[in-house]
Amino acid sequence: MAVVNGDILIRSLLLESIFVSFMLIGGRFGDVTLAANQVLFQFLMITGYALDGFAFAAEALVGRAFGAGQLAELRRGALLTSLWAGLVAAVMALAFWLGGPAIVDLMATDEGVRAEARVYLPWMVLTPLTQLALVMFDGIFIGATRSRDMRNMMILAAAFYYAVLALLIGPLGNHGLWLAMQVSFLARGLTLALRYPALERAIGTGMPSA
Repeated sequence: MAVVNGDILIRSLLLESIFVSFMLIGGRFGDVTLAANQVLFQFLMITGYALDGFAFAAEALVGRAFGAGQLAELRRGALLTSLWAGLVAAVMALAFWLGGPAIVDLMATDEGVRAEARVYLPWMVLTPLTQLALVMFDGIFIGATRSRDMRNMMILAAAFYYAVLALLIGPLGNHGLWLAMQVSFLARGLTLALRYPALERAIGTGMPSA
């Protein structure tokens, strides 16, 4: 339990470093852009909270199946929860596309902030889709107590985030900042997907990590 909690703590600290650096760097582009980023950041929170419910369900189903050594049940639980999460993610992406400006207007009263937020709103349309894999695999890997994989893939995702920042923040400005965030989401989801076969191979062996 101490090892699992330690791995999750490292993962959480790296994730927090991404969020904090995002806001600090966004402040370099002026007060209006900083405020717009804060408004748009709420879209990320909404998406995360909406998908977390399915991740919690996957955590419970996968944990029970993993502990019992039932590979078919593990796959079924992971697949069904992910399919439902995918449906919700698609609906949210559509809602952000069609209703994003109205949501921005509810969150901000300053016209300059509203206009600036709309410039970067397309990144929010992508967010439910780019967050989908990482949120669901987080639930799956937590359920199987494979915290080492979560920690290591978070390290890689953070490295991708900071690399994109270093390369693109200059030429792309705030768009580069949002691109780096999206790349970190995709990197976490993809790298965890690549580790998923190892999770299946470990079922029934009593090995929480590999």
